[in-house]
Amino acid sequence: MSTAVVILAAGKGTRMQSDLPKVLHPLAQVPLLAHAIRSARFSDPDHMVIVAGHGFDRVVKAANTFAPDATVVEQTEQLGTGHAVAQAKSQLADFDGDMIVLYGDTPFISDTTIEAITAARANADLVVLGFHAADPGRYGRLVTQGDRLERIVEFKDATDAERAITLCNSGVMAAKAQDLFAWIDQIDNSNASGEYYLTDCVAIAVSQGKTATVVLCDEAETLGVNSRAELAQAETAFQAKMRADMLENGVTLYAPESVYFSYDTAIGRDCLIEQNVVFGPDVTVESGATIRAFSHLEGCHVSRDAVVGPYARLRPGAELSEGVKIGNFVEVKNALIGEGSKVNHLSYIGDADIGKGSNIGAGTITCNYDGVMKHRTEIGDNVFVGSNTMLVAPVSLGNNSMTASGSVITKDVAATDLAISRAEQSNKKGMAVKLFEMLKKRKAKRDLEKS
Repeated sequence: MSTAVVILAAGKGTRMQSDLPKVLHPLAQVPLLAHAIRSARFSDPDHMVIVAGHGFDRVVKAANTFAPDATVVEQTEQLGTGHAVAQAKSQLADFDGDMIVLYGDTPFISDTTIEAITAARANADLVVLGFHAADPGRYGRLVTQGDRLERIVEFKDATDAERAITLCNSGVMAAKAQDLFAWIDQIDNSNASGEYYLTDCVAIAVSQGKTATVVLCDEAETLGVNSRAELAQAETAFQAKMRADMLENGVTLYAPESVYFSYDTAIGRDCLIEQNVVFGPDVTVESGATIRAFSHLEGCHVSRDAVVGPYARLRPGAELSEGVKIGNFVEVKNALIGEGSKVNHLSYIGDADIGKGSNIGAGTITCNYDGVMKHRTEIGDNVFVGSNTMLVAPVSLGNNSMTASGSVITKDVAATDLAISRAEQSNKKGMAVKLFEMLKKRKAKRDLEKS
């Protein structure tokens, strides 16, 4: 059966106290919406529709980044969840498969839960994801009769007996798309909030002889983010799970509580991650690598047995081959560093290709930006770049070449050549004392004028 997913992402999120749409607040360094999109991917959908409202253009931009195949539709008035899902009707008018409704502010719906919902559809016309809450609070309640779901009652409309039920509604729902749209058409807003509740579809379906059932998940999966406090709670939950998963999968974390992962961090077994390391989006670290303390990585790939840090920064496009060493206070961006090469101290390597077995001395800078365009630096195999070398791109250094310390390299260096480019040193006898005396007199005069 083909599947469509509708993600509701139109809410303003008043409790967030922010101009940013709620679904764009970051969790694990990507928007909440990206997590919902990942949950949607678990069903391998044929169509994905995102219903946006507040900050529509910004939501569209985020959707294009994380789900370029999705369609974004606008809900100009927020009249309830049923009304929100109805905004996707025109996009799925000819779709004959199942539809799953997810929420842009509910980031933790797992692959196993999506699989369970999909499987349950084989035996029920309508499936609702529920959970047993330790404190049901203001959640909607699922009213059941044996294995059958009879109706969902919103807290505001529930009786005391219904509020005593601990089986709660997550909001996630699945049914044949055209059935769900037909039921939504029959919803009215005669309730305490004056809204069109998607949850009313259950009672309508049951009244028409359709079957409805509940799939259960852990309460933690249904955590919704409606405030800054809940966002912080979600971040804590995400990081705790990622740390536990890493340890379980053979990654050594010296101080797990100090390491922060992104939503897509991938680390191989037998890696060693020291304390206070931050992983941004799109990072892969292969088996046996070491990431030393206080390093920051994003958009990069670290191969087997490489060592990064301490205090290193890998930016997008950094590609480290096997056995590479990146040392303290080194920044690498959009650069390929070949097998066994070393950039150990206080250097910037940007828009560059470095071959195998090369050594980049302390204080080296690839001067890649001319104020308008970026240019590349090409460094061959077994090259020795002396300390404090400025490589003014575009420039290339051939295999087995060398630069003298303190050089400014503006021309290509052929293989096996030594490049020296610095002014001849000139010592002025006694000039240091004279210069300091002159500067002191100038300062005294300036201070006198100020007083």
